[in-house]
Amino acid sequence: MTAAQLPPVAPEVTATLVEDLSPRLRKRLDAAVTKLAARPTHRDGDTVTVAVDDDTELRLHAPGGVVATVDAITCGCLLAPACLHRAAAACAAPAADPPSEPVPDAAAEPDPSADPTLEPTPGTSRPPAPDPAAQPATTPAGSTPLTTTPHTTDPAPATSAPAPAPEEASPAQRQAAAGLWSAGAAVLEAGVDGAGAVAQAALLRAAHTARLRQLPRAASAALSVVTLLRAARAADPSYRTADLVTALAELLGTAHRVGTATGAELAAVRGRARRPYSPDGSLRLYGLFTEPVVTESGHGGARTWVATPDGRLCTVGDVAPGGVGRALGVADRTVRLGDTALTHRELGRAGLAVAGATVSPDGRLGAGKGVKAVTARGAAWTEPPLAALWETPPAEQAARALRSVSRYAEPDGGGSDLLFLDVELLGAVRESGGACLLARCDGGVLVRLTVADDDPGLAHRDNLMLLATAPGTRLRIVGRLVPAQHPRLTLLACSHPTGEGTVDLGFDRLRRADLPDPGAPAHPAPLQPGGPGAESPLHLLERRVEQTVPAGRAALGLLGDVTAEARRLRHGGLPTAAGLLTALRASAAQRERDLFGRLLPADTDGFATHWLAAARYSAAVAESLCAAAWGPGPGTPAERPADAATASRPAGTGSSR
Repeated sequence: MTAAQLPPVAPEVTATLVEDLSPRLRKRLDAAVTKLAARPTHRDGDTVTVAVDDDTELRLHAPGGVVATVDAITCGCLLAPACLHRAAAACAAPAADPPSEPVPDAAAEPDPSADPTLEPTPGTSRPPAPDPAAQPATTPAGSTPLTTTPHTTDPAPATSAPAPAPEEASPAQRQAAAGLWSAGAAVLEAGVDGAGAVAQAALLRAAHTARLRQLPRAASAALSVVTLLRAARAADPSYRTADLVTALAELLGTAHRVGTATGAELAAVRGRARRPYSPDGSLRLYGLFTEPVVTESGHGGARTWVATPDGRLCTVGDVAPGGVGRALGVADRTVRLGDTALTHRELGRAGLAVAGATVSPDGRLGAGKGVKAVTARGAAWTEPPLAALWETPPAEQAARALRSVSRYAEPDGGGSDLLFLDVELLGAVRESGGACLLARCDGGVLVRLTVADDDPGLAHRDNLMLLATAPGTRLRIVGRLVPAQHPRLTLLACSHPTGEGTVDLGFDRLRRADLPDPGAPAHPAPLQPGGPGAESPLHLLERRVEQTVPAGRAALGLLGDVTAEARRLRHGGLPTAAGLLTALRASAAQRERDLFGRLLPADTDGFATHWLAAARYSAAVAESLCAAAWGPGPGTPAERPADAATASRPAGTGSSR
């Protein structure tokens, strides 16, 4: 049995089942989860049956695909319903996403009944109730109204109404945030190995409470931590420690900010329970390219990028369970948008005229019943309005993309992580993870181009290796920013080397005949000096931050003196990092004793505060180094607009799409 074979279980259900266990059974819960994972399962409609042993069956009833109540998990053993099996099954199953609920405070939002794509958002305050003192008094029937004559010689000075105080978190929200902080700090204290089912249940309970208190962003972060903890403990190949570091820092940071944020910042900290589609009227869309989407969870599909006349990027996607095979098939299927007959590949080179369009905050186009779309003429990458995407300097594009891919970016911040560059290919570069393609873009910036997906069923790797045999070729490319201490992109699309049309590098396969010299071998690029962050010792702090998550506070406290590492950080121009590392190590090793020599409980809150500061600081410095690396190369003056206008056009700038 795997987690994918079980239906998702609501967080509050798992938390309740674990809380109802006796202390003796809680100690056996992790072993029971492991044992249950080896048992066979059978699905019959909405019910999944797990054979606990030859005579006992455990059933999970999931109407609508989610186990929403405690009574939906039943066991046939003699100890049921107080048995260990029910809690073990809930802990082994994936955590369900919280259901979308309308928020009562929706008076300031558009009426959802007018458009089903509009949804109220949490944190929206009601208009203030009218002040009774400011309303005209009602006069009882039959009485003479009392009138007053204003004094004309000594008018009262006009006073403006005081500005309303900024909105603050309610006491219930502060309490929910404190519960999330405590649960997250306990996970950090214990590490992955110590954060078993009981610690996860505490996080799920805190997440459920936060959702009820209209804190969906913090609740979502807690669910992400639980999911990653389970992946780490199950030795999931897709698990990365950096992901858990980011999720834990997001959880602790959001919980901490609830108590201090006000006004617009508080609304961002609260977050949205779901991403609503808002009406955007009529849109004229121009296709850019199509990329395959293959997730580690087994989903596959295609995503087509389009642009509006003002340069705003939108996407039309089709992703569902199916992996690479489905991604390859979906590319030639009709897009789900209005009545258009265009496939995803065709839309990437054509255009659409959409009426009644709906767009989510992250640019996804809705496909509701009221959306109408017809095929229209597209535009080449060198024609307006698409050509304007390549006119922005690379440094500005990288700064915009960094705001989008930042580890701790504000939700619904908008923006895209795509970069549009004119480059000259230099050749292949060997790295520890494989070969990549080195190119030079405007301003002399050297960019490393890597594959977006190494799956052999996709064309990314083969196309990149072919392009490495054509140094000197000028191309117009589209790539996705990879945050690093040197300029780095995953290559998604490019102009055709022959100058005719464009290439979707995940679907279309280049041939040697398409290259200027079909018989040329892969050309190694010359060695180049490193960027501004090449010699940065920031990794010393990042390493300690990551080591804490799998091993816990105690392991970090057992480390020796970090004076040498702190000295290297100071010599590298990072005195704040040196101070944070020293404080983190001291907090991890600090254990006080009482008068009898017994160890007192560790200061988990203090250690979590030091760790959070180190995690957020290292992420901010890494992003600053990445932005600095995209600046103009040393000794290369920025190209003037007049020079750019007379420069030779890169290959693939013909009008054929």
